[in-house]
Amino acid sequence: MSDGFDDATKNIVNEFKQYHAALYYLYLPVKRGSAATRNLGWQRAWGKLIAFTEDYCLPDKDWLSFLYKIYKGEEVIAYSGTVKVPLPTNPADHEEKISNLETSEFVTANCCCSKVALEKVGGFDERFTMAWREDSDLEFKLIRQHIPVIKVKEALVLRPPRQVSWDSSIKEQKKGIFNALLYKKFPDLYRKKILINRPWNYYMIAVAFVCTVLSFVLSVQRLALVFILCWAALTVNVAMTRLRTTRALNHVAEMALTSILVPFVSVYWQLYGAIKYRTFFL
Repeated sequence: MSDGFDDATKNIVNEFKQYHAALYYLYLPVKRGSAATRNLGWQRAWGKLIAFTEDYCLPDKDWLSFLYKIYKGEEVIAYSGTVKVPLPTNPADHEEKISNLETSEFVTANCCCSKVALEKVGGFDERFTMAWREDSDLEFKLIRQHIPVIKVKEALVLRPPRQVSWDSSIKEQKKGIFNALLYKKFPDLYRKKILINRPWNYYMIAVAFVCTVLSFVLSVQRLALVFILCWAALTVNVAMTRLRTTRALNHVAEMALTSILVPFVSVYWQLYGAIKYRTFFL
């Protein structure tokens, strides 16, 4: 084994060897996103059941055993396991967001599908070129095809938060493009399962800022003052919401800066996605 592997990786590989499993590393010559790489993996697999997890995930030693134990030979079936996110005492904003995986119904950090089910729904949609909404897209296709998705609580995967750069929350907003794509494909399911988290406060911040600029241009100073106060109040609310679990000074400064920029970047990418996929989406 290459010395480039750390001890944790070596232990995982050795455990696989213990059960006489063969490991293969497949890759795409051109970066095309998680959906494309997962399709490459399951299409090359020869087993009846295909289990998915992700980088930075730590499957429990009995993870596959619990998934296989509940399998009764059904040709068309899917399973969803349990994801646990160990958080520090004072989690950062991005760590809290990752913890939402614990309440997600179906995520590729811990799921399993029969190969026939994946063939029936066409696998992952490779238009999702970032790691965002491609798992919801697969879930919605399973639902549309009336393929059962069974919850297996005992099948556990840990997903520890990773270290990220200070501007990661700004960069993450680009994923909003794919909200529009998912909405266009499954408007009913999107409204039912995802739309409850629509960022109306971000739109209000953007509108307040535009109205402030227009008021200054039109020399309506009092109206400009009203709009700039609205923008400031909404922005402070966003920052305070994101800071509710931490008081670290460096994180406070980070949240103050990114909370000013995130709403505008988020709205931009949401509207970009709506235009790109030609769907009315806010």
